[in-house]
Amino acid sequence: MKNLVGSLTATTFGNLRELSRMTTYSPAFDLQRPASLNTREELICEVRRGLLTRPRFLAPWIFYDALGSQLFERIAQLPEYYLTRAESEILANSADPIIAHARDGKSQPVRLLELGAGTASKTCVLLKAIGRIQNQTLYIPVDVSPDALEIAGEKINSCLPAVCVVPIVANYVTHPLQFESFNGTTLAIYIGSSIGNFSPVEARTILRNLRSQLQAGDALLLGTDLVKDEQTLVAAYDDRDGVTAAFNLNILHRLNRELGADFDPANFLHRAVWNRLESRIEMRLESTRDQLIHIAEANLDLDFAKSETIHTENSYKFTHESIGLLLEQTGFEVERSWTDERGWYAVTLARTRRHWQRWPWNYSG
Repeated sequence: MKNLVGSLTATTFGNLRELSRMTTYSPAFDLQRPASLNTREELICEVRRGLLTRPRFLAPWIFYDALGSQLFERIAQLPEYYLTRAESEILANSADPIIAHARDGKSQPVRLLELGAGTASKTCVLLKAIGRIQNQTLYIPVDVSPDALEIAGEKINSCLPAVCVVPIVANYVTHPLQFESFNGTTLAIYIGSSIGNFSPVEARTILRNLRSQLQAGDALLLGTDLVKDEQTLVAAYDDRDGVTAAFNLNILHRLNRELGADFDPANFLHRAVWNRLESRIEMRLESTRDQLIHIAEANLDLDFAKSETIHTENSYKFTHESIGLLLEQTGFEVERSWTDERGWYAVTLARTRRHWQRWPWNYSG
């Protein structure tokens, strides 16, 4: 990976020095040493955990190597994948009210913290809205993909030079993060319906971990896809051009490249099904034949039967009631919600509850 901060300009470092005067930003957070993943070890552990289990599964963060991130960017542009357009519509129409509500009438500066930032393709509209009320902004994107963060940093530095980008390469699901305190309001954003990729227990864990790092009065902006008709939902995850299928199958290519596996992706089919009872789309890879798979680096030999599947991703769909319950259970209170014209997608602003304690058992859900 290139140096994630190599694209930060001298102006941006000047902004960082200025930000350090108005925040409690700590010099111990060294920009030259962004947090990193021991990806190979984590990948081996995840592969052993998921593929030795029946039914088999793989964690969705494995999708996002360089090629996987590129494929997801293509998915976001597909006509069937309405989620990106719906959320972009909401953010474009409501960025200023969103930031105003997040500030809650305070004159203190706002910093933006983003979980699962990817290439930050929709974040600029919020950063521009913050830029209309303050001269300089600290933006902390967190993602498992260093390549995506590299793109995000370059994009933002080219169009918003007053934004100081401090990227963190980390798996925020398996490694809860810690952030420096801030003399102002932190707006944490978790958009793209990413929270829907996790089980209810995992989703609560992620948001509780995030809440534990926020101060009273900080805010969360959560993007969630809403329940709708089955045909529309399935088409969004099984497009006619096969881009989502390529994205799903790339997980096998990644295991071949990085762990010396001998998967033949031609022997697997992409499947997307709507599980009404669980309110989720399920993505799977289905074996088309009996086959033996060897994964050298994980020291695994796996016997796949014909029609056996690997469950690669869930995408949970929400109602306004279930969104409110999720936020209440994780230390937040809903303040305002915005939807697109069709009412297919929701962006919800929630405030940290002032009387909330993160009990030890909350970590596991």
